[in-house]
Amino acid sequence: MSTKSSRLNPAVTGMARSGIREIMDAAWGRPDVLRLEVGEPDFPTPAHIVEAAHVAALEGHTGYMPSAGIPPLREALAEKVRERNGYLVAPEQTIVTQGGVEAIYAALLTLTCPGDEILLPDPAWPNFLMMARLLNLTAVSYPLTLESGFVPTVDTLEQLVSERTSVMVVNSPSNPLGAVIDRARMTELLDFADRHGLWLVSDECYDEISFDGSFVSPASISPERVVSVYSFSKTYAMTGWRIGYAVAPRELSATLAKCQEPLISCVNTPTQHAALAAVTGPQEIVRAMRDAYLERRELALSVLEGSPLQAFTPQGAFYLWVDVRSTGIPSRVLAMRLLDELGVAVAPGSAFGERGEGFLRVSLASPAAAVSEGLRRLVDLAASVSADAG
Repeated sequence: MSTKSSRLNPAVTGMARSGIREIMDAAWGRPDVLRLEVGEPDFPTPAHIVEAAHVAALEGHTGYMPSAGIPPLREALAEKVRERNGYLVAPEQTIVTQGGVEAIYAALLTLTCPGDEILLPDPAWPNFLMMARLLNLTAVSYPLTLESGFVPTVDTLEQLVSERTSVMVVNSPSNPLGAVIDRARMTELLDFADRHGLWLVSDECYDEISFDGSFVSPASISPERVVSVYSFSKTYAMTGWRIGYAVAPRELSATLAKCQEPLISCVNTPTQHAALAAVTGPQEIVRAMRDAYLERRELALSVLEGSPLQAFTPQGAFYLWVDVRSTGIPSRVLAMRLLDELGVAVAPGSAFGERGEGFLRVSLASPAAAVSEGLRRLVDLAASVSADAG
């Protein structure tokens, strides 16, 4: 085989695997493990959503559809954004995507050129950085610290932006932190982006899981240079259905929709009918799941109360960000020990960036009993580590 024919793309070969997936793989096939490492709702997809996909398939809705999505779904998404996110868009401004992941990738592909700089949060969902590297972008991390409430500050951003910066990514409610950017801070961020001519890509995949009412969609403040990304995965317990959507200004939406042609052609048709049933059907299940996550948050915090471990109280999403720096053990090592010795899978903070070191992410999307017992075992492990050190 010639050297040329065996050459592979270094952006792919050099890409590190997600630390979350590493723990998932290690826990796979071990039935007694308490699975708190992944954001996978323990609720089933509501029956009326499953039935809509079934009926669509039986009725022959199985062919290619428009790349941007079927018209009834796009109309329903525009209505949802108006009612629940607080801003007006036409159906043509919504683009149905293969999950929130593909929506973010398509947005970055559209808005950047190779060599551009992109502002990414740290800690953050690791796929942001993976996408930046695949697109040959220079990722510039902006810190999310406990002192700032794990939300970005304009003073810090001003020190990081350059002439090469084209996009800033924000994520509220945050994975892995559970932090929510309030209206005042979001307005400051939009002003910053406007001053520097940046696009804001807003990951709002947890928009329906906010506990204190402070969540705001940036496009409801200033929509001109914002691409908003949403997902059905968390809101409707549809992680495996792989459907989400992006909302963009009129002048960008057609270009963004064009990206769908080479990337996915279109989202599979029965799933689009399921999504239509989800967004137009009864929403009580959405509220019930949110209430359950809130109850689990309170339960989790009560387990940690009085222990050496501290946790940031999440304002949204369904994760608990636990400070384990007192153990003196790297987060990946501690996560593997917790799995191997005590049968609990959690995500190491290092999987979410350099500033995630010293923390663990615990999913509250698992049953309450698993959350409580898993955290109790974590407290026990931390205590034994401290005793050994003493």
